[in-house]
Amino acid sequence: MQEISKEASQKASQNASSQKTSTQKASAQNASTKEVLKIEHLYKYYGAHLVLDDINLSVKKGEVLTLLGPSGCGKSTLLRCINGLEETQKGAIYLEGAQINTPKTKWRKVREQIGMVFQNYELFPHLNIEENILLGPLKVQKRARKEAQEEAHAWLKRVGLESKIKAYPKELSGGQKQRVAIVRALCMNPKMMLFDEVTASLDPEMVREVLDVMLELADEGMTMIIVTHEMGFAKAVSDRIVFVDMGKIAQEDTPSEFFANPKTKRARNFLQSFDFKVKRTRGGV
Repeated sequence: MQEISKEASQKASQNASSQKTSTQKASAQNASTKEVLKIEHLYKYYGAHLVLDDINLSVKKGEVLTLLGPSGCGKSTLLRCINGLEETQKGAIYLEGAQINTPKTKWRKVREQIGMVFQNYELFPHLNIEENILLGPLKVQKRARKEAQEEAHAWLKRVGLESKIKAYPKELSGGQKQRVAIVRALCMNPKMMLFDEVTASLDPEMVREVLDVMLELADEGMTMIIVTHEMGFAKAVSDRIVFVDMGKIAQEDTPSEFFANPKTKRARNFLQSFDFKVKRTRGGV
């Protein structure tokens, strides 16, 4: 997956530092609050292949947790399990104390509470932006159109897309589409948000506009789990870093501790892969 340019990542990190101060204060205030999400001894198989191996994790209200790790380690699969898009074979997932990975779970209702934004936008091409956003609030939540429209317009204004409300997805840039996807999830008024590599397919210039929206959500206390390869952003926005390797949690730490002192050789190698120090030779010398 394409990584944000080093310069863009550094800018995102610098921009986030002041915002993160207030986010950390909010996180400290929420430290004693109840857990929004808890995962206990979770296992996930694809056939005989073990993808998630005894995952134990919790997220408190207002906390931002970022999952890091090499491609194929199970990060995205974990998000999909949390949102009911993948079945689990063993273990429990709790949302505000109620187990949600059971045969009786009504996943449509759960997904109203756990918003998820994907890498590829998932917008309906035949619907304009307003119609894409209103589909869930009107069809699933059965809310009044006027109320849902007002909320959608307010969010679009906040992310700088109010003028695009009648446009169609094909008329928008990748960054604009991803911001619409975020607004669509937020208009369901979720208790937490999952972000699965939402900038991976974007050009570097478009990455920043999406990250800024996520930084603002974090600053306002939205509970979030993020999967990303944007190291500068992860360091700036996260309250905790969870490093996943071969389906297991290999390290769980604060951003400052993880990036300064990765505990395993695999984590050290992972971080070094983002640091280019080899000098290019010229003229065959």
